Amino acid sequence: MSPQVDSLIRAAQHGDQDAFEELVRAYDQSVLRLAMNLLRSPEDARDVYQEAFLRVYRNLRTFRFDCSFHTWLYRIVTNICLDQLRKRKVRREEPAVVETGDGPLDRMEGFEEDAADADPERSMWNRELKERIEEALQNLTPRERMVFELRHYQGLRLRNIGEVLGTSEEAAKNCLFRATQKMRSVLGDFV
Repeated sequence: MSPQVDSLIRAAQHGDQDAFEELVRAYDQSVLRLAMNLLRSPEDARDVYQEAFLRVYRNLRTFRFDCSFHTWLYRIVTNICLDQLRKRKVRREEPAVVETGDGPLDRMEGFEEDAADADPERSMWNRELKERIEEALQNLTPRERMVFELRHYQGLRLRNIGEVLGTSEEAAKNCLFRATQKMRSVLGDFV
């Protein structure tokens, strides 16, 4: 942990509101990006963002510096996201395509494809790949999805993923292996 982050945390623990706001600014984009990657919903990502920093604010005085602040914050965010994913599994909410009064609405249309429009064949292949990846991610357990996304989208090492999830590096590695096998079975000819 950098000395600057360390001093901000200590100041915020002693009630310095400006120090807390600076901590939020330092980590807000990575928290929002993580939540968006895990939940695939801007609304849910913003809710997680708010809940995460509210929990940080309430519990910052208990932070003991035995892990990095980044790891502690990611643990909070991933726990909130895991709760959201579990609720979705139970309720099966937010399908990729929903019916509206104006016809079907594809929630994934908001995500732009890089230069795929230049080549129609590539564009079709990218759409199909995106659909298959989404399907594969939906078939993972919330914990498997979390480990897969933390490793492949956030670039965290297995040791850090274990810390974030409160488990061992070996357990994170096994979970990633299971997730990868499930992803491969769904993606099939794409990999």
